[in-house]
Amino acid sequence: MARRPAAAPPPRPTEAELEILGILWKQGPSTVRAVHDAMAGSRPVGYTTVLKLLQIMAEKGLVRRDETERAHVYAPSAPAERTQRRLVADLLDRAFAGSAARLVQQALSSRRASHEEIANIRRLLDHMEDDMERERGNRS
Repeated sequence: MARRPAAAPPPRPTEAELEILGILWKQGPSTVRAVHDAMAGSRPVGYTTVLKLLQIMAEKGLVRRDETERAHVYAPSAPAERTQRRLVADLLDRAFAGSAARLVQQALSSRRASHEEIANIRRLLDHMEDDMERERGNRS
C-alpha cells in the first residue's frame, strides 16, 4: 500500500472526501467501483470523479492504496474516531475559542438528541467525572 510520511497528520478532508471515508469506514477496504456504487445510491456521481477523488485522497494521506491487485483497493489511513477527534478539535479551536462547553451547548441546541444519545452523554460525563476524581486522589 502507498504510504505517506508519518511527519504531519493528513489535511482536513473536504465534504466529498468525508463521504468517501464514511463509505470506507463502513464497508472496509474497497475498490473504486464499490465506493462509486455506494455513492451512486444517494446521488449521481461519475466513476472517474470517484477515482480522481480517491487518487487525491491517497496523495494527501487520507487513504492507503493497495496496488497488488489489478483493481486497486483503498482503505482509510486513520480510524473514524481519530479523524472525528481531529475535526472536532479543529472546530473547537476555530469556532468556539477552545470551549468544549459552548460546543456541546450549540450541538445539543441545534438538533434534538434522542433519549439514547442523552443517556450516552450522561454516562460519558459520569465517566469523565470519575476519572477527574481519581486524578485528584492520586495527586493528594
